[in-house]
Amino acid sequence: MPAPAARILVVDDEPDLRTLYELTLLRDGHRVSTAGTLQEARALLAAQRFDVLITDMRLPDGLGMALLHELHQQQRQERSIVITAYGSAENAVEALRYGAFDYLTKPVDLKQFRSIVASATQGLPQPKIPPPQDVATTASLPTAAASTALARLAGTSSAMQQLRQRIQKVAPSMAPVLITGESGTGKELAARALHACSHRSSGPWVAVNCGAIPEHLLEAEFFGARKGAFTGATADRQGFFQAANGGTLFLDELGELPLAMQAKLLRAIQERSVRALGATQEESVDVRIISATHRNLASDVQAGRFRQDLFYRLNVIDVHLPALRERREDLPLLCARLLAGMAEESGLPAQTASPALLEHLHTLPLPGNVRELENLLHRYLALGDEGLASPAASAPPAPGPAALPEPTAPRPADLPHDLQSWLDAQERRILVAALQAHGFNRTAAAASLGLNLRQIRYRIERLNICIAPEVQLHDDTLQP
Repeated sequence: MPAPAARILVVDDEPDLRTLYELTLLRDGHRVSTAGTLQEARALLAAQRFDVLITDMRLPDGLGMALLHELHQQQRQERSIVITAYGSAENAVEALRYGAFDYLTKPVDLKQFRSIVASATQGLPQPKIPPPQDVATTASLPTAAASTALARLAGTSSAMQQLRQRIQKVAPSMAPVLITGESGTGKELAARALHACSHRSSGPWVAVNCGAIPEHLLEAEFFGARKGAFTGATADRQGFFQAANGGTLFLDELGELPLAMQAKLLRAIQERSVRALGATQEESVDVRIISATHRNLASDVQAGRFRQDLFYRLNVIDVHLPALRERREDLPLLCARLLAGMAEESGLPAQTASPALLEHLHTLPLPGNVRELENLLHRYLALGDEGLASPAASAPPAPGPAALPEPTAPRPADLPHDLQSWLDAQERRILVAALQAHGFNRTAAAASLGLNLRQIRYRIERLNICIAPEVQLHDDTLQP
């Protein structure tokens, strides 16, 4: 999509670069003003409004970051792009924290330069209006898709209202967002709302569960592969980054990535380019990264399980989702929506949550949050209030070998009709027994079976092994 004509201020102390940027922008139809110092830039900003500010970090009379501080304090609506020296990750992250729309690293690639400017000028109000009084409202009004995505984050509690406001505030930026919260709180819904409220809403949305991909496939899945790059690669394959080009890449369960892949992901984010397996050239990608985790990544950094530089790069803006027990006033609305959805899926008449059900839910700890609530409501539809009367009914039986069908070992004359199902049942029984024996510590259970953490997580998901809500799976590192 071609960028609309915009008023752009370029601030750089090198005349040749200033001219190069100006000519590039003029060819794209923009109106361009230039400055070589902070003083000149301030004079131009005081005299008129711009749509985009492009500034070098180091100027003769100070840092370009000062302009971002001043625009932020004055609640101006210019979108800022900062040019930093190669390898200055700290400067880039600081610029994003102070509201920069995006950043470029020297030497500047003109194709990438034009792409970022095009992104910054998308969705600009036409005609220009005076700056709003509140910096949180600088984004344009939500579209119908954005309103729908925000509405899916159901709740009238102050915590949910603040969450929706924060999403609207940070969505227009290109800054990476890290979404944190317990399992079942709706982190993917929040990520979808960020995408829908951004200028990239018309671009692709690619969601990736980092914990569900076998380790040996990670690089090909993320960056793509060329035909013949490995056994079975019979055609060129697009990776997640290429598929999300021009849109948003959502990395769920980010903390499950192995350290080797974390290093490759960091380089792709910093360089804004990827190289497919078997390819000789890198290709530029224009992707906004939103990631999510239920883990405490800061603790993982301290323990050496997660790279500090990657954490620093991805945790530019944080969005935290509250646990359901922290917003119990939202239970009636959540129940109404979930029950309506279940009725629509099953084709049955809609049901409402009885006072007895709501009273019962208020007494439960709900560690599984909205996902656990949905399971409870499924049981409520099947059993009614009577099924929820006893405490034991609030959770399924604790998992264990006895709770699973125990297949009889086949005799030569009594072979199974479905070998794969029989093998899956055997594997399921062994995995559950190992988890029980090690206090549901996946790391310890995996080690006892000669597996690593990623392999046991993959098997648990593939075999759909369900754990009772009151049982918490964890991955504490084994102690020597």
